[in-house]
Amino acid sequence: MKILNKKFDCIGKSELRIIAKELSAKIKQGYIIELIGGLGTGKTFFVKCICEYFKIKNVSSPSFNIFNQYNGKLNVFHFDFYRIKNKEELFNTGFYEHLSDDDAVKFIEWPNLIPEAIPVVNYRIYLDYCKEHKLKRNINIVCPE
Repeated sequence: MKILNKKFDCIGKSELRIIAKELSAKIKQGYIIELIGGLGTGKTFFVKCICEYFKIKNVSSPSFNIFNQYNGKLNVFHFDFYRIKNKEELFNTGFYEHLSDDDAVKFIEWPNLIPEAIPVVNYRIYLDYCKEHKLKRNINIVCPE
């Protein structure tokens, strides 16, 4: 299954897990992965599925904490910009120190709210609701060059 620069329409959780596993095999230390989608579209669920591949459990939404750290086969930093108002506020969270850690994978939810904060992206993942079936999702994985 080729997943780079690919869109999957109306997929369920089991298919999303398969896609996450395929993508996990391509993720390396230092990668920055953006997750873009509305509330409840599955951004944190997708991160959780990827983290399972790295033997990480207990992944949760960083919406209130802004930042979660997980340790497994790879260290993972998981950010959520939803409640961040500007780049200066982001600076106070320690985001930039974590961003420069080349040993950890960085997942960033809602990066579109402060796009200037992220200099380089390895994968951009778009998630949205399937119009035909509310419990399924559309996912588009882009590898910017």
